[in-house]
Amino acid sequence: MRTQSDEGYSHALGNRQIQMIAIGGAIGVGLFLGAGGRLAATGPALVLSYATAGLAAFFVMRALGELVLYRPASGSFVEYAGEFIGPWAAFASGWMYWVNWAFTGIAELTAIAAYVHYWAGGFPQWLTALLALGFVLVVNLLSVRLFGELEFWFAMLKVLAIVIFLVVALVLVVFAVGDAGPRNLVAHGGFFPTGFPLVLMSLQSVVFAYASIELVGITAGETARPHEVMPRAINGVIWRIAIFYVGSVLLLAMVLPWTAYRASTSPFVTFFAGLGVPWAGDAMNLVVITAALSSCNSGLYATGRILRSMAARREAPAFAAQLSSRHVPIGGIVFTAAMFLGGVALFYYLPERAFNIATAVASLGVISTWGVLVYCQTRLRATGHRSAFPMPGSPYTNWLTLGFLALVILLMPFADRDQQVAFFLIPALVAGIALGWLAVRRRRRLREAPQQAG
Repeated sequence: MRTQSDEGYSHALGNRQIQMIAIGGAIGVGLFLGAGGRLAATGPALVLSYATAGLAAFFVMRALGELVLYRPASGSFVEYAGEFIGPWAAFASGWMYWVNWAFTGIAELTAIAAYVHYWAGGFPQWLTALLALGFVLVVNLLSVRLFGELEFWFAMLKVLAIVIFLVVALVLVVFAVGDAGPRNLVAHGGFFPTGFPLVLMSLQSVVFAYASIELVGITAGETARPHEVMPRAINGVIWRIAIFYVGSVLLLAMVLPWTAYRASTSPFVTFFAGLGVPWAGDAMNLVVITAALSSCNSGLYATGRILRSMAARREAPAFAAQLSSRHVPIGGIVFTAAMFLGGVALFYYLPERAFNIATAVASLGVISTWGVLVYCQTRLRATGHRSAFPMPGSPYTNWLTLGFLALVILLMPFADRDQQVAFFLIPALVAGIALGWLAVRRRRRLREAPQQAG
């Protein structure tokens, strides 16, 4: 039965949908598209980057689990940042999360345009991106239940594709079919064919690949029985990271030489096309498009709720607080969709670099979000709170995770041009958020002055 939360949302998401939203957050274009370029740049050692970032993601998710069970909220980590750090942290983390999804949406739209172009070379790519945006916008505005159903089937398709790959690739490796086998890990220049430093430089793109795993926490405010559903969903994300990401990259490095992969082509398309099955490459291309649509869909869902939570505190435009008759935060969703349109212009001027620039900037939002979650859990523990779903090794694992996230940022100026663009945008983002917070605080003081005088 559908119920309504104190925040005005409809409890329309069930366990089946929450579990699949969690899967969708753990499998995205960062794997389907980004892994190809990173394999081509770093070789088989890329699996170390995925394993290390996956361990950090594990601790982030368990920190989120403690926070969600402490107090479920659709504002998620923004609410926790305000409670455990301060109002300025809630403001900053909310806008950084919006930056994450705004640029992720741009990246996904450019990916959709590029992959539809694979089939329809004469169709305008900007129009493809616009139609894709229109589709996910309509889905989000209609109802939460429709969003959940669409994500359920999107995730089913992604999981099916990954499972088929894992099974086929494992058979090829075990039976040493063709060139497949563990020898590919060292046979073409060694395990570190381009050097260990490039493995470190790949961490930013790997962190982006894990982006949106925290989305399951944002659904808590619209989930029936969160204390039962959330631990299962969070634990599910963790083992999927180990199998789908680390396992997939390891098998990709074994079924083909790392030199077979290209930045502009999904490694899964490369693999299936090489099997000699005429329709295999087209089928995987469809899955990549689906993954990108899923990410845009999730981005509008997440930012709509975050912006509404902030607008309620007058930290975002007032119209972002508007809730439709279908219990959907229409203002925040439309605000983010307007930003997605910027992806069309970026793709027009920098078609070869648009995806990488967008993902690099988005990763700044991912890192800040993960950092806030881990630090808030540290502060929660400091109050003496003990959870039935505790983060392992806390507080030591908290500081190790925060150190890892800091390392990823510090490596960005030494990486490729696209990561350098993102790194040098940090001062602008800090300045913009600082000025915004000063304006918010000033308005609050002006509102409070007449009340104090009275």
